[in-house]
Amino acid sequence: MPKMGESITEGTIINWLVSDGDTFEEGDIILEVATDKVDNEVPAPASGTLLETKYQAKDVVKVGEVIAILEVEASSSKQKSKEETVITSNKSEKPNSKRKPKKEHKQSYIEQSVSSSLGKSEGALFFSPLIIKIAKEQHISFEELARIPATGHEGRLRKSDVFQYLEDGRPYKFAQPIAEKDPTAYRIPQLQFDKGKGKVIEMDRMRQMIADHMVYSKHTSPHVTAYVEADLTNMVNWRNANKVAFQDKYGERLTFTPLFVEAVAKAVKDFPNINASVDGNNIIIKEDINIGMATALPSGNLIVPVVKNADTKDLKELAANVNELAGKARENKLAGDDIKGSTFTISNVGTFGSVMGTPIINQPEVAILALGIIKKRPEVIETEHGDEIAIRSMMYLSLSFDHRVVDGFLGGSFVRRVADYFEQFDVNRII
Repeated sequence: MPKMGESITEGTIINWLVSDGDTFEEGDIILEVATDKVDNEVPAPASGTLLETKYQAKDVVKVGEVIAILEVEASSSKQKSKEETVITSNKSEKPNSKRKPKKEHKQSYIEQSVSSSLGKSEGALFFSPLIIKIAKEQHISFEELARIPATGHEGRLRKSDVFQYLEDGRPYKFAQPIAEKDPTAYRIPQLQFDKGKGKVIEMDRMRQMIADHMVYSKHTSPHVTAYVEADLTNMVNWRNANKVAFQDKYGERLTFTPLFVEAVAKAVKDFPNINASVDGNNIIIKEDINIGMATALPSGNLIVPVVKNADTKDLKELAANVNELAGKARENKLAGDDIKGSTFTISNVGTFGSVMGTPIINQPEVAILALGIIKKRPEVIETEHGDEIAIRSMMYLSLSFDHRVVDGFLGGSFVRRVADYFEQFDVNRII
């Protein structure tokens, strides 16, 4: 499994384009691999024949593990004789695969541990490295893990199964082989809901990942939302007066997004503790300010391309960066690095006409800002002649933050500072 990004540690095989025994030319696409939310094509390193595939479609494989054996032509590899080339991963062999796993392999240890702890002899259980990682983070034993109802292929435990189990209160946390029922104890009710009848649509892979991420975020972070409203009249008027000249001068469209990113990056510098993540009992304050932009794809799914080092870029660079990422998103051409490294996320819910929103935190960040629709309405303003009613362009801002590490003072102060930067926009700014 090749490495497809700086922070990519595993990939999901989407489809093999070459079957066992088929020949291929150097550069031909052998398979498609999904990493997080981006699909990648893996080309053949040289001409040759595919001898054996070790993993099938939908298998999750770690970077560096053998996923196939290729026989490469000597002329392609510039060697005197044919050689076998491997594409590699650290994931254990899946059950019933053609190659028998070694005794010292990680999977065997896990299978033996679970089987012995449960006293089972009818076969071993398999847990992916991702499931094991989550289990360690949540202090779930292998015995408890083995009791969780699995909905994956061939009875495999999925990440969403574990999160649902955690959301249900871990009913098997203190499970005992033999235990008398306490009639006074509280038990999670096993409710059978009538889900109704209608057209059944299976979630695609990205929608499943979004569902897992959202459930995980709500389970992990106690969400609190703070609201403020801002007068964007100066910003709106300035943009309307300069957007044509800006495009003529720089060749870039001037939307509101780069203006929002600019103001948010300034506020993050003022309140660096909002630019953080949680690692156990530690808080990591990020050095870089990378602003993620929640973006809807043509399919309706959600993705978060990232403006890297937003605080170091001028408006021209921000506009170019935002336009490039938005264009890639529309064309489904975002690369793995385009959606990695975000430290704070904004979601422009006003694009869809929403007045405000209560966004879910983009893990492992500790806050996310939703920007509502810019709406004209009468407002009381102070002038040299006293209070007057005027038509102003107003917006609601809502900040969801992780109350484990962000208190109301920090959250409220930060979102107020963003609103201040919006309201204090320089109408005499030169492009």
